[in-house]
Amino acid sequence: MLVSIALLCLCLLFLILQLKSKRPKNFPPGPPVLPLVGNTLQLSLENPLQDFERLRKSYGDVYSIFIGRKPAVVINGLKAVKEAMVTKAVDFAGRPQDLFVNDFTKSKGVILVDYGSNWREHRRFSLMTLRNFGLGKNSMEDRIHEEIKYIVRTLEDSVGKTMSPQVMFHNAASNIICQVLFSTRYEYDDALIKQIVQCFTENIKMANGPWAMLYDTFPIIRNLPLPFQKAFENIETLKKIAIGLINEHKKTRVPGEPRDFIDCYLDELEKRSNDGSSFSEEKLIMNALDLHLAGTDTTSNTLLTAFLYLMNYPHIQERCQQEIDDVLGGKYRASFEDRHKMPYTQAVIHEIQRVANTVPLSVFHCTTKDTELMGYSIPKGTMIIENLTSVLSEEGQWKFPHEFNPENFLDDKGEFVKPEAFMPFSAGPRVCLGEGLARMELFLMMVTLLRKFKFIWPEDAGEPDFTPVFGATLTPSPYRMKVQLRTAH
Repeated sequence: MLVSIALLCLCLLFLILQLKSKRPKNFPPGPPVLPLVGNTLQLSLENPLQDFERLRKSYGDVYSIFIGRKPAVVINGLKAVKEAMVTKAVDFAGRPQDLFVNDFTKSKGVILVDYGSNWREHRRFSLMTLRNFGLGKNSMEDRIHEEIKYIVRTLEDSVGKTMSPQVMFHNAASNIICQVLFSTRYEYDDALIKQIVQCFTENIKMANGPWAMLYDTFPIIRNLPLPFQKAFENIETLKKIAIGLINEHKKTRVPGEPRDFIDCYLDELEKRSNDGSSFSEEKLIMNALDLHLAGTDTTSNTLLTAFLYLMNYPHIQERCQQEIDDVLGGKYRASFEDRHKMPYTQAVIHEIQRVANTVPLSVFHCTTKDTELMGYSIPKGTMIIENLTSVLSEEGQWKFPHEFNPENFLDDKGEFVKPEAFMPFSAGPRVCLGEGLARMELFLMMVTLLRKFKFIWPEDAGEPDFTPVFGATLTPSPYRMKVQLRTAH
C-alpha cells in the first residue's frame, strides 16, 4: 500500500515538473516559474508596475516572466526599448493573438491585428485619412475648437462652484473623434454617449485587471459565466451602434465626397471591390471602434492629469497663463502653430504627458521571427511587454525623473526640447495612430481653457491624490475642481 502511494506521488511530481514551463536556451532570465500558473501569483493583479520595477532590479532591463505557461519578455529602459521598437522594429511589430483583448475584438481593427499586409493596408489608410482631415475647410483644428465651445459653456455654468471634470473631458474627447469618424457629436448628457463611454471604460478596466489575467492564464475557464463575459457583451453593444451609423451613412453619402472616416472607407471599399483586398464592412466596424477607443480614453485621462497638477502647482499654471496672454494678445483663438512661440506651455504639456504615463505597458507586442535583443535569443511568437513607465522615469534620461517639473523639457536658455526618452505614444511602426490628433487636442484645449479660466483646488478637498488607478490606461483618482473666470477675460 505504501509503495503504491509513493509511486502515485512520484508520478504526480513527474507530471507537475513536466508542466513546469522552462526557459529556452539564452532566453532572458527571470523569477522561478511555478507549474501551470507561471509567475502570475508573483504579480499584483491590481497594479503590477511596482512588481515589474522590482524584477528589473533583480534581473536587468530585459527579463522574462510566464503568464500561465506562456513566456513573455519585459523590456525596460530607453536602450532596450529603442533596440526593439526602432532598430529591430519589424522583428518586434507583431501582436499576440491568444489573449482576452484579442478574443473580444476578434483581432480585427488596426490596433490589435497582427503584423502583415492586412495591418499595413489598414494602418496606411487610417493615417492618410486622419491626415487629410487635418487639411481643408473643416479642418481638425476647427473640429476641436467647435467642441471646446461646449467645454467652455460647461465650465462657465460652474464658475464659483466646484465640479467633477471626469465626464466632461471623456465626452469632449469622444465627441472630437466621433466628428472625425461619423460627423456626429452628442450632448454631454446624451444617453448614447454615456453608453459608449461606459462600454469602453468597463472594457479598458477589464483588459488589465485580474479577470483578464485569469482568462489568459487558464483557457479552460473562458466559456464560464464569469465577469469577463461582460466585455464580450459590451463589444456587441458597440458594434450594433457602429452598424447603425454605417447604415445611415450608406443612405446619405455622396460617393467621392466624403464627410468623415466612414465615408472614406466606404469609398475605398467600392474602389477595391474586385481586387481581393482586406477591406470589408466588418473591418470598418472594428477600425472605427479602435480609433474611437484610442482617441478617447488616453486624451481624456491626460487632460484629467493636467488639471489635477495645474491646480496643485498654481505657480506653473500662472506662468503658462502669462505666456499664453503674451503670445495670443487680442487673437480670437489659439492655433496649433502657436505652440512654437510657447516653449514653457509646451514643456508643461509634455511634462503632464510624461507623469500621466497614460498607457504604462503600451499595447503588448509579439516577435514576428526568431531574433535577438540585448544579447538574448527571443523565439518567434514571444509576447513582448514594453514597460514605458521605465523609460518615462528613467534616471539619467531626465533632469527630474521622479517629480513633476517642466524643466525636464527646457534647455538652459528656456527653449523647449524633447528628450529621446519621451515616448508616451511608444515608437516604431506600431506608434500610436492618433498621436497627431492627441497632441493637437491637448494643446488647443489646455491653452484655450487656461486663457479663460483659473482652476483652483477646493479648500475642503483635502490633500490631492496623485496615485493613478491602474488599467490598460492609467486614470487619475476622481477629484473636484473650482473654476473662476480670469479677470483679464
